[in-house]
Amino acid sequence: MLKIKDVNRLQYIPLFIFFLFSCSSPPLFAQHSTDFISLEKTYSFQALSKSLLPVSQWHPYPSIADTSGLYKIPASIQQAYIHAAQAMLPVRWEPLLATAFLEYSQTGNRSHYEQLSFHRREQLATLVLAELFERKGRFIHDIINGIWAICEESFWGVPAHMYLQGNPHELPDVQHPVVDLFAAETAQEIAWTYYLLKPELDRMSTWIARRMQYETTRRIFIPYLLHDDWSYLGFHWRSHPESSQRVNNWNPWINSNVLAAALVLAPDSLRARVVYKTLQSLDNFLMPYPTDGGSDEGPEYWDRATGATLDYLEMLKSATGGKVDIFNRPLLYRMASYIEKVYIADPYFFNYGDADAQYHPDPALLFRFGLQLRDSILMGFGAFEARQQHFGDCVLPYRFGVLNRALSALSVLHDLQHIPPMQPLYRDVWLPDLQIMVARSDSGSLQSFYLAVQAGNNGKSHNHNDVGNFIVYHQGYPVLIDAGAQTYTAQTFSSHRYQIWNNQSSYHNLPEINGTMQQSGKRFAAFDVKYKANTLQASLSMDITRAYPDSAGVLTLKRKITLIRNKGIVGCDSFQLRYWRLPIIENFLTPLFPIIQDDETVRLVDTTRRRAYLLQINTQSFSPTIDTVYIRDGDEIKLPNGNVTRNGRMFRIWGDHIYRIRFVQHDSQTQGAILFRIQQIPFTP
Repeated sequence: MLKIKDVNRLQYIPLFIFFLFSCSSPPLFAQHSTDFISLEKTYSFQALSKSLLPVSQWHPYPSIADTSGLYKIPASIQQAYIHAAQAMLPVRWEPLLATAFLEYSQTGNRSHYEQLSFHRREQLATLVLAELFERKGRFIHDIINGIWAICEESFWGVPAHMYLQGNPHELPDVQHPVVDLFAAETAQEIAWTYYLLKPELDRMSTWIARRMQYETTRRIFIPYLLHDDWSYLGFHWRSHPESSQRVNNWNPWINSNVLAAALVLAPDSLRARVVYKTLQSLDNFLMPYPTDGGSDEGPEYWDRATGATLDYLEMLKSATGGKVDIFNRPLLYRMASYIEKVYIADPYFFNYGDADAQYHPDPALLFRFGLQLRDSILMGFGAFEARQQHFGDCVLPYRFGVLNRALSALSVLHDLQHIPPMQPLYRDVWLPDLQIMVARSDSGSLQSFYLAVQAGNNGKSHNHNDVGNFIVYHQGYPVLIDAGAQTYTAQTFSSHRYQIWNNQSSYHNLPEINGTMQQSGKRFAAFDVKYKANTLQASLSMDITRAYPDSAGVLTLKRKITLIRNKGIVGCDSFQLRYWRLPIIENFLTPLFPIIQDDETVRLVDTTRRRAYLLQINTQSFSPTIDTVYIRDGDEIKLPNGNVTRNGRMFRIWGDHIYRIRFVQHDSQTQGAILFRIQQIPFTP
């Protein structure tokens, strides 16, 4: 194990002593509306310290020294990893150049450096698992080279997160390491590599394992203990809950990885302290979490918010021999079941904010959650997704937290492949905290229409200005959509975020008033929100007046969207304005080909599935126009046949364009009601 004298050699001992003798626990929470009981109030530092199993006694997975549990992992998947690693030979560890790091500040591109960095970690994980399964020493030299290359990196994180150092437009300051998402992910990968292969590494040189522990201590454990100021830890929110935003997915994502690294690699003098601080920090995520269990960041981020919470709690339960076990708390069940409730039909989920319309949830994550909560629907959903994704047929498709997630998945893969699949097709869902409604015509059926509507506010994490937005699907396929997010760039999380078209309300299924769109911030919100559902219909009504700034001149703007079961969707926007300056415009986004039929109707044609729909506005004072919205995110890629495609996030879902239908007012009325409906009509070529 690393000794304190080893840390002292790089002048970190003064900081360490400062921590030991001067840090104290942050103040306990103010009362919040959630029913979650604080972990910190449940488990003291002393109790947790006594509960933690020593490193020598904690064996969550089979290792190179103890392979008795490998029989549980299907032989086919073991061979898949061996073949994948063999195909890499001879392994190249591409350099992470300073100029690639600087590209983010110079051009805004964050993908190029991230691809290089993530590829290193994916390679290492594949080689490590292949060596674990084969046990012939064939990959050990390449593994050591990968470990050494990663240990030599100036920063384990990515350029977009350099703001944690206070110098967002510079190269990393190696004297002041910070813990971002991917530094924490790197730490868990180094830790699990150490856990799985240490005897083999030591046969080559004991300095390899010592270097792994040293780098993780100086880059992760000590900075993590010394900093309460990083916002994702939630301690600022804890002290100022009414005036600061609650933490997002970064909190459980980072804490789960720091926990894994600490349990395996932290020096004895630091191990319990790091673990306990992760527990305190995770409290800052769970305590203010919406009581309905919904994710305001959308389904895609559920994986790294609620999903990472599972990673954390499952690991802590294991590392304490089951003494820390909170899986009986109702909030966790509601957090887990959220992902079932926003499922439309494979691969579509109800998306909002930066979440994508298509999402492939981790089958093993669903199954593991179901096991811990004794929830057969979650386990069946995991089995369904496993079959849809061919999960377990080859190397597991993990990009983030490769070993953390892969080891957990491999441990349940056999059981996952042998239970009946199930799709969670809820007829009606209402999440009152998020103010989200979901409705389909019949429970358990993909037939007819699906409607999802949100009220909420424009101050969410990963926010788009989309209060009152709705989407419509039919038989599991999109009709009216939320376009989602493009590939992230420097602009995405800057002060220019809302100059990106897909973040604006006029590129959602929302009205534009007097040439004015909705604005960002919590105060731009819906109120007087009312949900109703019965056997014939389901509806959500709201007042979205306050979602628009004063310059829009809105006195009242009330919206109601209704699913008439097995028939269609109807909507009504009733408005009263202080003045008329520019025409009201009702916007609708669709991936289907639109054809204007007359001044009131647009036909939406799905040629692939030979279906058609009518979008009709029942007022003579509006006429439709159609914009083609071109999608150009990501990098351009030339195919062998000479054609050009792109690797952008939005491009992969919708292709190179979608359409925006704009019903434009052609009188100057300042009050009235705009009625619209969507229904299926016979398909004609």
